[in-house]
Amino acid sequence: QQATEREQLQRLLSGIHPLLSRCRDTAPNEIELSALAATLHSFYTGVENIFKRVSVELDGAPVHGDNWHRDLLLRMKSPTAHRPALLPETLHDELLEYLRFRHVFRHAYSFDLDWRKMSPLVLKLEETFRQLERALDVFLKN
Repeated sequence: QQATEREQLQRLLSGIHPLLSRCRDTAPNEIELSALAATLHSFYTGVENIFKRVSVELDGAPVHGDNWHRDLLLRMKSPTAHRPALLPETLHDELLEYLRFRHVFRHAYSFDLDWRKMSPLVLKLEETFRQLERALDVFLKN
């Protein structure tokens, strides 16, 4: 199912690519900013779905508790008795920023979104996904 989730993430990024490209030169308007925020949220949700599957199927231990989102991400950069680490430290740190934005997105009104704060995540979204795909490919070979 991880392949299906990857395809969904690819579809998400393909659909928003024209806006991502335009944002390299021009700040988005309020509607575009909302669309980008929803994309960042959807992206991290998809990434997290992959991690949840690894946690359940390979670790045999779904995460629980108030900090389960952070704990799940942390778990992916550590090897276990059943699998190697999925994420290198640098990619973990990148994804942590998307997780932090997920929290903002879920607790803010769209008019509170700030392009200056969002732009680093938006502008490196496609590269972050490529890094994740490389990490998943390495992980699946082991």
